[in-house]
Amino acid sequence: MIQHIFEPIDDPSSWYGTDFDTDRSWEYQLEPNQIANLTQALYGVKRTGLDITELRPDTFPLPTLTATLKSIGDDLRNGRGFSLLRGFPVESHDIKELAIMYYGLCCHIGMGITQNSDGGLIHYVTDGALKPNQGNRGVGLPRTSHLHVDLMDIVTLLCVRQASDKPRSYLASSASIYNEILKCRPDLLPRLFKGYEWDRMDEHKAGETATSGYRVPVFSLANGNLSCRYNRVWMSAPNVAKKAPLSAGDEEAFQLIDTIAERIRLSLSYVKGDIQFCNNYTVLHGRDAHNPETVEKHKRLLIRVWLNVPEFRTFSDEAIVRYGIGYHGKLGWTAEDLSSGRHKSSRLRRDDGAISNNSSFLGSSHSRD
Repeated sequence: MIQHIFEPIDDPSSWYGTDFDTDRSWEYQLEPNQIANLTQALYGVKRTGLDITELRPDTFPLPTLTATLKSIGDDLRNGRGFSLLRGFPVESHDIKELAIMYYGLCCHIGMGITQNSDGGLIHYVTDGALKPNQGNRGVGLPRTSHLHVDLMDIVTLLCVRQASDKPRSYLASSASIYNEILKCRPDLLPRLFKGYEWDRMDEHKAGETATSGYRVPVFSLANGNLSCRYNRVWMSAPNVAKKAPLSAGDEEAFQLIDTIAERIRLSLSYVKGDIQFCNNYTVLHGRDAHNPETVEKHKRLLIRVWLNVPEFRTFSDEAIVRYGIGYHGKLGWTAEDLSSGRHKSSRLRRDDGAISNNSSFLGSSHSRD
C-alpha cells in the first residue's frame, strides 16, 4: 500500500448533506429578464434556422445570464461540484423549443457530447414516446436510480414534467465517501484505486469490445484532485460479469460505497423547471423510484445534456479516467464532430503494450492524452 495516497480530502468538493440544511448558495433562480433573454435567443435561432449542432455562446447569446452561468461553472469546477437552477419556462414552450433553449444555455458552460445509440446531443429521460435508443441502459425507468456518476465531465438535467408522486433526488460527495472509507475500511481502497472494467451496455459498434477492456479506477488522484468513476450497474453488468465476475471483496466495497453515499447524501426536491448540474468526478446523483404512468402526457420527462469542459481538471491518466468509459459507438462525439462527419470515422486508441487498440480512448478532435 502506498501510504501517502490514502490521506483525507479537505477541499470544497468534500461535503455532507447536512452542511446544506441552511446553506442554500447552491440554488439559483431565473429572473424575468433572464427568461426574456432565453426567449429572445430562441427566436433568433428559429429565425436563422440554426441547427442544434451550431449553437454556441455567440449564436445563442445570454448576456443577462453571464454572471449566473459563470458562478455555476465555478461551482462545478472548483467548488461543491453541483448547482440547481430553478424557474426554467417549461410551460411556455413546446418540447422542441425547450431543447433548443436548454442546450443553448448549457453551451455557455461546456461543449455538448453525444450520449446514446442515436448519437443525440439531447437525451430525453423518460419511458415514454421520446425515449431514445440507449442499448441496455435503464435510463428513464420508474425504478430507483442509485447514486452514480454519468460518463462525461458534467451531467445536467432539466425537469420538464415530474412524476405525480414527486420522487426525491439525491446528491453525494465522492470525496466524503472516500474519506469515510479511509476512516472505517482503508483496506478496501487499494482495490478501488485499481478499478474495474465497465460494460458498454451493448452500445459499442463493430470492432469495439463489449467492455472497456481495461480497468477504470473508482478513485484516482492527480495534483490533489480526487476523481471518482462509480456506477455499480455499469461495473457489474452482463458483459463484464461474463468476462470477470466480481469477487466477494469487490461486492463488499461496492456495498460500502452505496451505504455511505446513502447516509451522507443531500436530499432535494426536484420539480418542473429545475435544472440540476453535477460534476461527474466529485458528485454522485440518483433518485427514488416513482409511480409508473400509463398516459403519455403524465409520464415523467427530463431533458439531459452531457458536457465536457476544456482543461476541466487534472487526471492521473486522462485517457482512462476521463475518456475511458463513454467513448464507444455513437457516444462521446462533439457537435463539431457531427457537423464535420468525423463521428463516422474510427476513434483514436492508445496502444501502450497493456491496452489493446479497440479498448482505450486516446483523445478526440478537441483533446489529447
